[in-house]
Amino acid sequence: MSYIAEYFSDAKAIIDALDPEIVEKMIEGIADVRANQGRLFFIGVGGGAGHASHAVNDFRKIAGIESYTPTDNVSELTARINDDGWESAFVNWLRGSYLSSKDGIFVFSVGGGNLEKNISTNIVSSLKYAKEVGAKIFGVVGRDGGYTAQVADACVVIPPLRKETVTPQTEAFQAVIWHLVVSHPKLQKFEMKWESAI
Repeated sequence: MSYIAEYFSDAKAIIDALDPEIVEKMIEGIADVRANQGRLFFIGVGGGAGHASHAVNDFRKIAGIESYTPTDNVSELTARINDDGWESAFVNWLRGSYLSSKDGIFVFSVGGGNLEKNISTNIVSSLKYAKEVGAKIFGVVGRDGGYTAQVADACVVIPPLRKETVTPQTEAFQAVIWHLVVSHPKLQKFEMKWESAI
């Protein structure tokens, strides 16, 4: 089978393996954040940072939820990394944003963070702080989900069907899941351009 056919076949298998109840739980949790006038803070690095920026737009514009990501402000982010270090850059930004029990953290990560392996420790630090203040935690992650899956209120783990494509499949389905969530009738507050133009 060609790489393309295998990739598409795996994508179909991933869709079949995802649990709609976890996604529903995520939607309910985010609806609670909005009902309590809380905010959503999106956290990710690499491709996850790109997703975070895109998701901030969607959740603000489509769902009417006040949303932010630390990676949108490159000046503050790099100052924090330079002065305090990479591991604490996100958590210190969350402290400066006065993260509270009304708010939610939404993680996009392939591994979900792992202190023992020194992978995405900035995500782990952020989630530990979120647990301290009682903020809700959501995520779309890959592999075994790492620390995010362990502590999240609702976390979709994209099954790793083939080690060669863990990252591209995870990052592709992160976009699928958040677009599903933000457009769900329980969250969508404002009509989207192309749907309203038809």
